[in-house]
This record gives sequence, structure tokens and C-alpha cells, in this order.
Amino acid sequence: MPPRRFCPGSRPSTVSSSERPPHAPKPCDEARYMTRSFSTLAAALAIALTVGGMSGAAKADTLRAALGDAYENSDLLEQSRFLARLQDEGVAQQISALRPIVNFIANSTWNSVTDTTVNSLTLVGELLVYDNGGRQRLVEAARESVLSARQGLINLEQQVLLDAVTAYMNVWRDIQVVQVRESNVRVLTQQLRAARDRFEVGEDTRTDVAQAEAQLAAARSNLAAARGQLEISQELFVLAVGRPSEGLIGPGALPDLPDTEAEADRLARQQHPLILGLQHEVRADELSLAAARTDYGPSVSLRAETGEAFGDRSNGVTNTLSLTLTQPIYRGGQLFSLERSAIATLNATEAELHQQVRLIVQSVGNAYARLRIANAQIQASDQQIRAAQLAFDGVREEASLGARTTLDVLDAEQDLLDARISRIEAQADLYVGAYAALASVGLLTVEHLNLDVPQYDPTAYSNAFGNAPTRSVSVRGQRLDGVLERIGRD
Repeated sequence: MPPRRFCPGSRPSTVSSSERPPHAPKPCDEARYMTRSFSTLAAALAIALTVGGMSGAAKADTLRAALGDAYENSDLLEQSRFLARLQDEGVAQQISALRPIVNFIANSTWNSVTDTTVNSLTLVGELLVYDNGGRQRLVEAARESVLSARQGLINLEQQVLLDAVTAYMNVWRDIQVVQVRESNVRVLTQQLRAARDRFEVGEDTRTDVAQAEAQLAAARSNLAAARGQLEISQELFVLAVGRPSEGLIGPGALPDLPDTEAEADRLARQQHPLILGLQHEVRADELSLAAARTDYGPSVSLRAETGEAFGDRSNGVTNTLSLTLTQPIYRGGQLFSLERSAIATLNATEAELHQQVRLIVQSVGNAYARLRIANAQIQASDQQIRAAQLAFDGVREEASLGARTTLDVLDAEQDLLDARISRIEAQADLYVGAYAALASVGLLTVEHLNLDVPQYDPTAYSNAFGNAPTRSVSVRGQRLDGVLERIGRD
């Protein structure tokens, strides 16, 4: 009987052909089977990375679509828009103080001594003629507060869009990680099956099988954790975007950014909404201080009355017109206290502005540092993947010749898997960092990104109600609005 032949590098089996289970592969087939199972991993991982963002292609969900939906569905933005309207109403209320006040008074008086009743109907009109410009300055201060509130809306819009970018990239990252780990579990399952087959023919030890089992168990645990993280990211996506994710296809191109950090710093100082908003607040406080100082001077008011009295002994029409000048002499220190309060408010806002400029400059530096880190991580991950792939291919080939153990192959495979996952995470960090850099200079807005969604116009409400119209709808009421507007000073 001729001697049995084994593949190069394999060790002869101590199990006779009669003891080998009928389903066990032949010795030379073992190396080829192991080689095929090892080569499956690289192909599976490459496919997962290629199509990682293509799941759900029937419902392609782009980053731009997610940003548009986040803008339209944000309840936080909606709340802030209503709060901004309060500032518009503040302008209307200050304007109304410059206009005439007209009241109708009906009175009935009974005298128990004379047992007489006097009834009267009176129309009273009052108008502030002069107050050193104090109320006009309050109108201007209110308008500055409106502009500040609008900048606050822009900053909140940036935060909403950045949260949407982060949520999108987290889901995109976790989908790819899950697919890579699923491929890893499938490959390790094949390797465990092969290890058991080799053990049955005496080419592997129980230790080799146990190592393969442990690696598969760890892979399944990591897969479960990845799926759980994906579910968490999907819930955060719903919170940030206002709807579930529907088959992400990848983030697309990176946004255009200032070429240098110095240029970004200059733009941030000029146009970041937090800085612009505080600049408007400083101007509003300056006007409020000027208004407080006008209270030291005189004010002139006009009052006109026309009325008719009728009763048991008194009848007739009375018309009066009075012009009153008021000059504060002593108010118990109230006016000085109001001025000091206005000065303190102004100083506090100026300090806040200076601090905010520093914070914005720091955020620009941090954003560009994170970009550099992410780019470096991607380059390092690419090098790590190439090196790990070469190492894996070499260990796999040596294992097919019997020069490497199952543990060596599993370790090389794990190194390649870790490198690919690190690459996915670094790419997600790069996109989040790029949009964070865009927000740091005040450009992460629907308008700048040219998103295909209707943009909220804060001036529409101000144009409709900022001039303090009455709520009259009749023709006479509209005419009265026109008369009062001509008489009053806006």
C-alpha cells in the first residue's frame, strides 16, 4: 500500500482513514478550505465599506435632505421664533408710547345730601409732546433687541443643523460598523467549522478549536454592541432630524471652508451670530442709558377733553385744552439709581461680548485642530489597513503551509478589522469636524448651504406688527389707524 501524501507543511494525521468521519475533508483539502475562508474576510470587509452607505437605496437619504428636514421639523427653532416675536412686540409697545392716548369716560354721580344725580360723557386725549427724546431712544433700543434676537435665531439654526450632521454621521458610521462586524462573524463561523473539521482529522488541537470559538464569541458580542449603538444613534437621529433615517447613502462632499485658520478667525469675528447679537445688545444698552439720562430733563404733555354733563341741576358741554410741563426736582435718588443700573447693564454686556469673542476664536481653533486630527487619523488608518492586509495575507499563506497557528491568523484578522473600523470612525469625525468648523465662522445656515427648504423670514412678522397697528378691522378703525399714525411719531 503506497504511503499517504499530505499537503506541504501539514502534519500526518494520527487518525486512520477508517476512523475519520465520512463528512471530514481530506488532509490536502484542509489547507485549501482554510485559505478560502481567510480570503473571504478581506473581500467581505471591502464590500461592506463599499456599500456601507448604500443600504436602503430605494429610499436614499442624503445629508442635505436630513439637514433640510431638521430645519423644518425643529420644535426648538419654532419656539425661538415665537420668543423672537416678543422682541418685535417690544418695539410696538415702545412706539405706542409716542402716540396719542384716547379714552372715553362715562360717569354717573349721586349726591345723598342734595338727592341729585349728575351724568357725564367725556372724551379725553393725551399726547406726549416732548421728553428730551427719551422714548424715541427706547424705540431704537427695542429695535436693536430685535436684531439681536434674530442673530440668536441664526445661532440656534447652526446648532440644529450641526446636531443633524452629528446624528447623520453617527448612524452612517454605525451602519458600516455593523456590516463589517456581521461579515466578521460570518468568516469566523466558517473558520470555526474548519477548525473543528481539522480537529477531527487530527490536524488541529482542542486549543485551536477553543481559540476559534472564543474569537467567534467575542465577535458576536461586538456585533450585538454595534447593533445596540446603531439603535441609539437612530433614536438620536429622530430627535435631531424629526423623522427616522431611511437608508443613508453617505455624506457626499465636504463643505467648503476658509483656506486657513487665520481667515476663519477673521470671518468669525465679523459675522458669527453670537458676536453680532451681542453687538446689537451693547447698542441697545447704550440707547437705554441715554434714555435714562433724559429723565433728568423736562417733559411736555398735551391733554384735550370734551364732555357733556346732564342731570337734575347740571347740563352743558365742556371743552378743555391743557399743556403741561414737568421738571423733576427731587425723586428720592430714583433717577440716579436708574442711571447706575443702566451703566452696570451696559458694562456687563460689553464684558460678555469680549468673552464671547474669545470663545468664538477658541472654537475656531478647536474646530480646525479636530479637522487636522481627523485627517491624520484617516491617513494613519489607511496605512494601518494596508499593513494589516499584507500581514493578514502573509499569515494566512503561512498558515496554509502549517507554519502559523490558528491563533496567529485570528490575531491578524482582528488587527485588520480594527484598522477598518478605525478608518470608518475617523471619516465620520472628519465630516462632523468640517461642519463644526463651518459653524464656528457662522456659515452653517440654510442660506449658505443652499438647502432646498423654505426659509423663515423674521422680518415678515416685524413688518406686519412692528409698527403697533390696532386690531380694528372696520373701515372707520382703519381710518383711525391712519390718523393716529400721522399724529404720532414713529
